[in-house]
Amino acid sequence: MQMPAGLRKFYFEEIKSYKHLLSKNKIAEAWACLENAHIIGQAYPAGHTRIHWYMLRFGFRIKDWREITGQFPRLIFGGVKSFVGTIPVGNTGGANVPALRPMKIPDHLLKILELYPVNQPEGFGQ
Repeated sequence: MQMPAGLRKFYFEEIKSYKHLLSKNKIAEAWACLENAHIIGQAYPAGHTRIHWYMLRFGFRIKDWREITGQFPRLIFGGVKSFVGTIPVGNTGGANVPALRPMKIPDHLLKILELYPVNQPEGFGQ
């Protein structure tokens, strides 16, 4: 299952913003972009796995061992959970939240995701 092209645009805009903000050492803002990209891409195996790879690298960059160790299982199983449709909707993906906890999708992301209802798992929008 491939992310729709229009949704992919928003996903990669978040990654581009992440890279830019990280280059400016704006750590919190950069992390927020990764969380946004995670929410946007978590229903799609490749996008979900890619973001956990970025989150793992981010953990190494800021030397956060909790994030590093938390990202390894997410990196391994995140894409699989997307493939079988059992993701925790809205989860931001970081080690600072339980991996299986569904979360409310922020309104600005919900508006984007509602434009691309294909492959939205149960609980979407709640």
